[in-house]
Amino acid sequence: MPASPTDPAANLGAGLGLKPQHLHEALAASAPGLWFEVHPENSLVAGGPRLAWLEAVRERHPLSLHGVSASLGGAQALDASHLARLAALVRRLQPALVSEHLAWSRWGGFYAPDLLPVPRTTEALHHLAAHVAQLQDTLGQRVAIENPAHYLARLPHDWSELDFLHELVRRTGCGLLVDVNNVFVSAHNLGADPRAWVDSVAGEAVMEIHVAGHHADPALGPRLLIDSHDAPVCEAVWRLHERLVARIGARPTLLERDDNLPPFDALMAERARAQAALAPEREVA
Repeated sequence: MPASPTDPAANLGAGLGLKPQHLHEALAASAPGLWFEVHPENSLVAGGPRLAWLEAVRERHPLSLHGVSASLGGAQALDASHLARLAALVRRLQPALVSEHLAWSRWGGFYAPDLLPVPRTTEALHHLAAHVAQLQDTLGQRVAIENPAHYLARLPHDWSELDFLHELVRRTGCGLLVDVNNVFVSAHNLGADPRAWVDSVAGEAVMEIHVAGHHADPALGPRLLIDSHDAPVCEAVWRLHERLVARIGARPTLLERDDNLPPFDALMAERARAQAALAPEREVA
């Protein structure tokens, strides 16, 4: 369901990932519903210039924290030190949204520099649900969990992806971050229909949407798409976003771009398409 008027995300329209190269433009930007997302792992410190510029942006625009290293899908206990520092950052910045990935990245005290896939088994769901509940309890707020991009069809899955996500929501009260590019990339790689996915996800669980670009694998070509965040959003992904919003209503939508960064004005122009899809459903300040 759409955010209530008292929800800090209620007035969020289309946002951008905040990059240091664009700090001054972000501070000066003014557009209906504009917000910025950052990865909290870059700011889990007590002070310094990065926190200072985040606080400066927070004075002008809402922020979202999008975590990449909680390792919620792992079998090992969550890193208590990491959670404590994340909670301190949440208290300091008061973000409108907090999200994390359905993935694992930590084993035996070592972190992998990637978001590794989680087999959709009942045992994995048990660990994931316990970790999501712990994360939400520690932060004192609901967290949106992102659907991953899929590249392999042979993991030992017992659940369909949507049944798995919906059961996670039921057990923990978390929300979903629907990454439409991940839906498209996964459907292409595994031979599925992305429209069926966006037509079936539980709309009341969706807190946020992501759109991004992708590219073909350098070795395998267009047979395998990579969720790379280094290109403009393709037309097929835009159509999926518009289809989802038409069914469930407007949700805060982030344009992700992490590499081959264009000028800030070009990102704002691309963001305008996401904002246009949301505008019929929401009055934004």
